[in-house]
Amino acid sequence: MVFQHFNLVHRSNVITNVLAGRLGYVIPAWSIINLFPKKDINKAKKQLARVGISDKAYNRADELSGGQQQRVGIARAMMQDPEMILADEPVASLDPVLAHSIMQYLEQINKEDGVTVICSLHFLDLVHRYADRTVALNEGKLVYDGQPKEIDDNRFKEIYGQEAERVG
Repeated sequence: MVFQHFNLVHRSNVITNVLAGRLGYVIPAWSIINLFPKKDINKAKKQLARVGISDKAYNRADELSGGQQQRVGIARAMMQDPEMILADEPVASLDPVLAHSIMQYLEQINKEDGVTVICSLHFLDLVHRYADRTVALNEGKLVYDGQPKEIDDNRFKEIYGQEAERVG
């Protein structure tokens, strides 16, 4: 899971936050004192390098920008060797440039690792650029299931109401 609000332990350093993705795989007593197997530490460093923040491994999480914190969240999710990632509005609190960089990391994970990425997005431009399939819900009901390119501004208003406008 990649969360909208990052869900990092701010007092802990970045690598410890990433290693939290392995908590279900290590002896609980060891994790309390931040003792992780060397292979997990190496894997965490590899995931941080993949998302471009290996130089931040020993910084406190609260010293990072929002985009960097979201990259930590992606690296943490990848520590579980997932078959699927659920990304809950992963770019909602980021500016457009950072939003695209986060979406590019998720796209890379999908293409290179074969991980299915289910992503909740409210920005139509991002849906058009990154989605292979779009499912739209309104008031908990399915109102669209199809190709992203078929959602134009008129269809967007049909789905979400006449006052709906693109953001970004």
